[in-house]
Amino acid sequence: MDVHGRIGRIVVGMALLIGLGSVAPARAHFMLVAPDSSMSQGPYGDPQKVGPCGEEGGGTPTGALTAFRPGDTIEVTIDEKIFHPGHYRVALAVNDRSELPPEPPVTTVDGDPCGSTEIQDPPTFPILADNMLPHTRPFDEPQTFTVTLPTDVTCTRCTLQVIEYMSHHGRPCFYHHCADISIQAGGGSGAGSGGSGGGGCVVAGARAPAAGVLFALLALVARRRRRG
Repeated sequence: MDVHGRIGRIVVGMALLIGLGSVAPARAHFMLVAPDSSMSQGPYGDPQKVGPCGEEGGGTPTGALTAFRPGDTIEVTIDEKIFHPGHYRVALAVNDRSELPPEPPVTTVDGDPCGSTEIQDPPTFPILADNMLPHTRPFDEPQTFTVTLPTDVTCTRCTLQVIEYMSHHGRPCFYHHCADISIQAGGGSGAGSGGSGGGGCVVAGARAPAAGVLFALLALVARRRRRG
């Protein structure tokens, strides 16, 4: 084969590789580190492309349930595997995932289909926090931010959703992860005080029978002395 033939085959091969690369699915972009994710995650965080919690398949339920109290300030940790400028939003569904809010609308800017999006400031329940970790450069390590849970919400198993908004990205502009959590009022110091009170009653109750037996024995001795 002459030089021109070899060059032609190389060009065709490169074209095929480029074509395959253009239709290959994009890798996922972030992992939810804490609270524990409700689904297993691949090395790049997949599944996470389909809302509300990464419904495209490929993961298995972890069964993880993280316990909190009403009004707790909790830590959310993410590990962004592939960089895109953007930020994160956190929402809470108390009864069912269908309660989670929809993704905010996005607007094309200068040819970027995910150029901008709406941010709630201040956030309105069920959104707990918005525009968290805004960034235009890659993170060097996992990032943590704090979110405060409502003081008037309790649940045995509710869904904490973390979504990533990405600009400079083809639509869809959001990736999703969820964690199963419980929000229950704890016993705290009140329970401890109650326990101490109960112990005191038990101790006082134990003394009463002993005193009764002592009085009965004294009375018996007194009767015998009279008879004697």
